[in-house]
Amino acid sequence: MKKLTFMVMASSILFFSACNNGKKDTKNNPFLSEYQTPFQVPPFDKIDTTHYMPAFEEGMKQHDAEIQAIINSKDEPTFENTILAYDKSGYLLTKVSNVFFNVSQANTDVNIQAIERKISPLLSKHNDDISMNEKLFARIKTIYDKRNNLKLDDQQIRVVEKYYRDFVRLGANLPKDKQDTLKKINADLSTLSLKFGENLLAENKDFKMVVDNKADLDGLPQSSIDAAAEVAKERKLDGKWVFTIDKPCMIPFLQYAKNRALREKLYRGYFMKGDNGGKNDNNDIITKITNLRCRKAQLLGYKSFAAYTIDDNMAKTPEKVDTFLMNLWNAALPMAKNEVKEMQKIIDKEGGKFKLAPWDWWYYSEKVRKEKYDLDESQLKPYFKLENVRDGMFYVANKMYGLTFTKLTNLPVYQKDVETFEVKEADGKHLGIIYFDYFPRESKSSGAWCTSFQNAGWRDGKKVDAIVSIVYNVTKPTKDTPSLLTWDEVETLFHEFGHGLHGLFSDGKYNRTAGVVPQDYVEMPSQFMENFPAEPQVLKIFAKHYKTGEVIPDELIAKIQKSGQFNQGFETLEYIAASILDMDYHNLTTPNFKNPRDFEKAQMDKIGLIPEILPRYRSTYFAHIWNGGYAAGYYVYLWAAVLDVDAFSAFKESGDVYNKEIAARFRKYCLQEVGNGEGMDQYRKFRGKDPSIEPLLKKRGLK
Repeated sequence: MKKLTFMVMASSILFFSACNNGKKDTKNNPFLSEYQTPFQVPPFDKIDTTHYMPAFEEGMKQHDAEIQAIINSKDEPTFENTILAYDKSGYLLTKVSNVFFNVSQANTDVNIQAIERKISPLLSKHNDDISMNEKLFARIKTIYDKRNNLKLDDQQIRVVEKYYRDFVRLGANLPKDKQDTLKKINADLSTLSLKFGENLLAENKDFKMVVDNKADLDGLPQSSIDAAAEVAKERKLDGKWVFTIDKPCMIPFLQYAKNRALREKLYRGYFMKGDNGGKNDNNDIITKITNLRCRKAQLLGYKSFAAYTIDDNMAKTPEKVDTFLMNLWNAALPMAKNEVKEMQKIIDKEGGKFKLAPWDWWYYSEKVRKEKYDLDESQLKPYFKLENVRDGMFYVANKMYGLTFTKLTNLPVYQKDVETFEVKEADGKHLGIIYFDYFPRESKSSGAWCTSFQNAGWRDGKKVDAIVSIVYNVTKPTKDTPSLLTWDEVETLFHEFGHGLHGLFSDGKYNRTAGVVPQDYVEMPSQFMENFPAEPQVLKIFAKHYKTGEVIPDELIAKIQKSGQFNQGFETLEYIAASILDMDYHNLTTPNFKNPRDFEKAQMDKIGLIPEILPRYRSTYFAHIWNGGYAAGYYVYLWAAVLDVDAFSAFKESGDVYNKEIAARFRKYCLQEVGNGEGMDQYRKFRGKDPSIEPLLKKRGLK
């Protein structure tokens, strides 16, 4: 309902000993006063673990007082004394939440985890008590019922309608007994979600494949060997090599290691996460979450959790999503089967007496790429030094929007490797601050994401600038080699930067609508930016050999362009398989689900997933849907791809991928003011027409 980001926990004993000592230090708590830092960024050098819980408690206390002031007002409900007052409430709670939950994902420890386990159900109760507050809802409903007769402007009416719908969807219209049931379900879901994430982090941390025979490294690029040696050294295993299931470590091994048994061992370590029995097994958690979500949806009047979730999205119905996914599935399946045939031919030609298996895909697809396109990843990586790629995406933002990025060294950070930049408009006006956190570590969740320490908007009549944080897990530098990225990591940098630009540009008078979009729109700004790095004029800006400074040669660019549809059957199929699995869990209409392992297999068999491919995320490590906010929503990446490829086509059709006039429209309607209207309406304002699926089909070779 509010733009608060809640996510992720260890021992209650640790919590009390580390965080309280029986006292609450409010006098020196940096959250309880305005930050005295440049640009009012969080003072990480002054924030201690002991500060979080008192700040949360004070934040909830202040928020409760603000709600009481609204409902106890003797005046008739008005937009100003009810809707606007509610929209501005919870400032301190948002302030501490934005720091705590971002840090808990990017740099956790046992004390942070303990706080998270304690605060999560408290926040769930706090939010439920507000969203099901009968008197508050009555005042909001009064304004909603009279909204067209109150001389409100379009944006005020939109905010009223959004908040009214929020409260209904969160249970405000339920009778008291059902509200009590819903509160219990929400509290249980909150705790289970946190436990899922905690288990997954432990699984990632615990797995390591130790190699002590140099011959087992045959085929690997030296950079991967060096990186594995450094990981071994960090773990006091000098003279050996350690490989983890962090993708920057795992994928190169799967691509190049000749030892098939070790490829299988490493990949099994990855795809069996959370499915190994024992204390970190996630199967029981998935079972409970699935049934609770089904019960929740039906309490709120929906037949399934998917129906509940998607009703608030652009797609509107699960049936529309299912049809969309299956149409693309049917187009991608023959392509993936053909890719299998190509790889099996190589296996047979080399005398391999085995059928292609999932742990072989990266290894043999790399051989196909070399055979068909005379290109392999090792040719490209020397041109993709992290700092150059980062500067390349800055260049694109400058050419399109006039933005400049200045590195700052005077801002406190939550971890020593984090970098900060000031972002300015073309006229030199401050736009915001952006943090970059690049490399994997044991205290950090896997994957990549963008979030914020402060959302852009307005407060007390003054513009509040965004403080954006982008977190990656890309290839680490070694002693002798800088961070050299794979092509996938290059696209990931641009992807998350697209989210960052959305956050920086967002504007609007009201917190409820400023930058807020339906879930199946949210990936459009990020995926739009993924279109740029493969463009020759963009590549020549950032793709420079890390040793010689040589700009990537035209022949390599031509190979990148020619191989643009390489492996698209696999990539499309594994993504759609995960999306369908997500939908199948949340399309269930009876809360008596059990056995995720059998369910997953049955659903994948039903759609004909070939045995050489696994869903991009198997159930037990599918963090997006069990503790990442994408339940019944993983489809959104592909849904948004229709928009992003169509949007990029507008630039291509103009003959200038940096076209400033088109970029200004894109910024205004699709990023800055996107919360002012429904997602598709805003897109039409930019494009002048509905999006077409044809550019996406063409890009992926599906037509």
